[in-house]
Amino acid sequence: MADSAAKRVGADESTQRVKRAKADNENGGGEGAKDPECENVLSEFKTSTVLSDSAREKTMFLHGKLADQEAVVILEKTPIREDSLAELFTGSRLKLEMRNDIYSTYRLQAPPQFNEIKTTVVCPATEKHLKKYQRQESFLVEETGEDYQSITSPYIQKQSFSVQWVYNILEKKAEAERIVYEDPDPEAGFVLLPDFKWDQKQVDDLYLIAIVHQRDIRSLRDLTSEHLPLLQNIFQKGKEAILQRYNLPASKLRVYLHYQPSYYHLHVHFTKLGYEAPGCGVERAHLLADVIQNLQSDPQYYKTRTLYFPLRADDGLLGKFKEAGRL
Repeated sequence: MADSAAKRVGADESTQRVKRAKADNENGGGEGAKDPECENVLSEFKTSTVLSDSAREKTMFLHGKLADQEAVVILEKTPIREDSLAELFTGSRLKLEMRNDIYSTYRLQAPPQFNEIKTTVVCPATEKHLKKYQRQESFLVEETGEDYQSITSPYIQKQSFSVQWVYNILEKKAEAERIVYEDPDPEAGFVLLPDFKWDQKQVDDLYLIAIVHQRDIRSLRDLTSEHLPLLQNIFQKGKEAILQRYNLPASKLRVYLHYQPSYYHLHVHFTKLGYEAPGCGVERAHLLADVIQNLQSDPQYYKTRTLYFPLRADDGLLGKFKEAGRL
């Protein structure tokens, strides 16, 4: 009994450390915000599965337990910054591996500050998180306007995907210090903030998200010509804010929406042109400029248009399309 009680106390303390670290990261408060050498909540992480990894992108997605809760940990090597090259070259040690004529290969042992690994923790993680990060086969789905009404929309409503974290941002309960720009207008307004995939140390992989204040627009399918003021406002003010903050002109930006989106609250992606951000391919990304023009030409364009998008093998929505004989 005593051992069990001690284990429960230990687990509770670990859970509180995870929650404190998460809250400090989101709200900019607590000791973690003041001291970069904050408590290592991952010291108790127990890896059970490598969900996926990419040698090309220098990433690894892990599933395991943290404080007796299911967790996903994402490890990502940070890019080399141009403004750090002088310090990198002068402060590193080289170990020769091979030399042949004009070619030499070395192992460069960089100073500690250049060995950072960007780490994202999702805890507690759900089955949906595990599926999201697991490497799987994908299928291209053809969705008519009728398919959306009879298959996709009912599935979304039944799943009740939580977007509470989005509301926390809009209500300044979390990540308030990360907001780059906000238009508070309840109809045409939005908040613009960095996506977690961007470490904000260089603009080469710039990635920001504009989240609308309106809460009844789930995705591209809900948009009509009534939303043109909102979309035009995001397009114009988002580009202006990025130019002012990061000195990056509109001609260097890719501005688009996903369909299907990763969460069902309308948001717009701003990435640097040339950066191959996840989901920027033609099968999922829709340029905001095209969306605006389509709605100007046909107010109900996205209510009736056949749309194509990829779904992973274990996605429940893919199963619904198969059941309906649409795949």
